[in-house]
Amino acid sequence: MHFRSILSILFSGLALMATAAGQDPKLSGVENYALNRPGIVMIRTEYTANVYVNSMKMDNRAFNTLLDSIQNLDHSGGVTAEQKLDIVLREMNSRPTRFFQTTFDYIKQPEQITSTGTGFFITGDGYVATNCHLIDRDDAFIRRQFILSAFRQITEASIAALETSWATHFTEQQRSLLYNTYASVYSRLFSMILYDLRKNIYVVYRSDSGSQHSDTVKRHAGVIIKGQPMPGKDIAILKIDAKEEMPVLTLASDDLPQVGEQLFVYGYPGPVTNNDFVSAASAIEPTLTTGIVSAIKRSVGGWPLVQMDANINHGSSGGPVCNQRGEVVGLTTFGSLENNGVLAAGLNFAVPVTILNEYLDSAGIDARPGSATHRFAQALEEYDRHQYGAALQSFEVVQRLNPHYPGIYKYLADCREKIQNGKGRALGAVERLLFLATIAVALLILLARFVIRRPSKL
Repeated sequence: MHFRSILSILFSGLALMATAAGQDPKLSGVENYALNRPGIVMIRTEYTANVYVNSMKMDNRAFNTLLDSIQNLDHSGGVTAEQKLDIVLREMNSRPTRFFQTTFDYIKQPEQITSTGTGFFITGDGYVATNCHLIDRDDAFIRRQFILSAFRQITEASIAALETSWATHFTEQQRSLLYNTYASVYSRLFSMILYDLRKNIYVVYRSDSGSQHSDTVKRHAGVIIKGQPMPGKDIAILKIDAKEEMPVLTLASDDLPQVGEQLFVYGYPGPVTNNDFVSAASAIEPTLTTGIVSAIKRSVGGWPLVQMDANINHGSSGGPVCNQRGEVVGLTTFGSLENNGVLAAGLNFAVPVTILNEYLDSAGIDARPGSATHRFAQALEEYDRHQYGAALQSFEVVQRLNPHYPGIYKYLADCREKIQNGKGRALGAVERLLFLATIAVALLILLARFVIRRPSKL
């Protein structure tokens, strides 16, 4: 037998050994998060516009008449200044059109509203998968949000001006009453017009540096292809100009997950992202929730939906739903509402990866992890097996491919510290036995072939 053949047998045995000694293909929640967290991104859709609103003025004659009638209460005594103010505000609230008038002047109010959600990288060169409804709000919704925002700004300014003019400070109850008064006035007398509406879509993700400091990168994204918000196929593919090879999540096969299968769901739920007690710097860290496949349903359009009991919230839309191998089986898309309009817990739905694949095929996008993602996954396996020397080499390869790969510098520092402290191992006892067994098998095969080829004597 040639030496090259012997090496082939040995390497085949070593590959078998590595597979047998490797981890279970099912990942724990910790392993799932470590593998997929780098590829999760936040989607920000920012709308800007100028809102033009009729300016208003107070009818001084009506207001002075009201003040005169209240002044007469002083003759009877027992009426405090606070009570007088309450009377004024209640009277203004009961008949707002008597005290406020429109003018021919307009106030220009610049406004911005932001919609946030979740997405994930599907290619190393910057393609991102998410939900269509995050980037494609209907005109009526946008107009309503802008008008509400402008109304809040103008009303707060008007109340502050009254406080200054009257040299007083309104209580919360008085401010609430005034707020309702202005709402009534604006709804009856004033018009609000939207001009110069613009929309910009951004992908926001984490970027690490050599100091183990995490920065947040915000890049403008273009829409490559999109479906329609529910009840349509709620899928959108975005593209950013990637400077390095981005971390990518692996898509599962077209098979639907099975009922009862464990799921890992990633997202940026609004109650966490917008929580006043959570630092802004940590907002880019995605939330992981877990659950099972509760059922496979059908949409009103006839295509499949994955029902799950993992908790989600506004802001989680577009996030990846992963199986126990860390593969994406769907995208979080919508929940269920109770009769009171509150989001029902544990009754949520994902668009399966089969629908995403339709759009990838239409756009000619080959969604697969690149070299950096593959090497990072290998490094994590080595790290979890406490093979810190091998893991360090793999993490260093990832660093060369993408110097800002999320989490890379923490792993590099940790591996070096463990190696310096003498921790870790090369091969475990089981792996050594497998290695020796592989050598023995190779030698037996070599001996058998030698015996078979040896010419027999007659």
